[in-house]
Amino acid sequence: MATITLEGNEIHTNGELPALGSQAPDFHLVDGELNDRRLADFAGKKKLLNIVPSLDTGICAASAKHFNSDAAGRDDVVMLTVSADLPFAQGRFSAAEGIDKMTMLSMMRSRNFAKDYGVLITDGPLAGIAARAVVVLDENDKVVYTQLVPEIVQEPDYDAALAAL
Repeated sequence: MATITLEGNEIHTNGELPALGSQAPDFHLVDGELNDRRLADFAGKKKLLNIVPSLDTGICAASAKHFNSDAAGRDDVVMLTVSADLPFAQGRFSAAEGIDKMTMLSMMRSRNFAKDYGVLITDGPLAGIAARAVVVLDENDKVVYTQLVPEIVQEPDYDAALAAL
């Protein structure tokens, strides 16, 4: 279990982020066309997982926009944003914000992604959705960088995540 804060109030996750050097857990998420997506669907590319509570918040939106712009010209990288939002909401957000280089994935069918990556919030007002985190995987799905953002209303360390790619 990890401790983070929401506007200074302590809350907890179900576990810890995957260990550096470990094989990333597989996942079962849903894309904008309601297709099931798994880690293997992105095989052979480096991956940045931008894990957010909901794109309806300013900080989550900012991180998606930031990483989307960082994806420009990076054919060796897949940028993924994972949230509890429904794929329809993710699609509206992407269209409104010009998100065109990032794949949006929803936890709508299962919270196992959040459990397996140790980011499922277990208490407080956001219980049941994911904490803010970034996980970077190499082309072989080995974990090369992680950050569990200690305060949910703060943005992740973009520079460190991008340097890990």
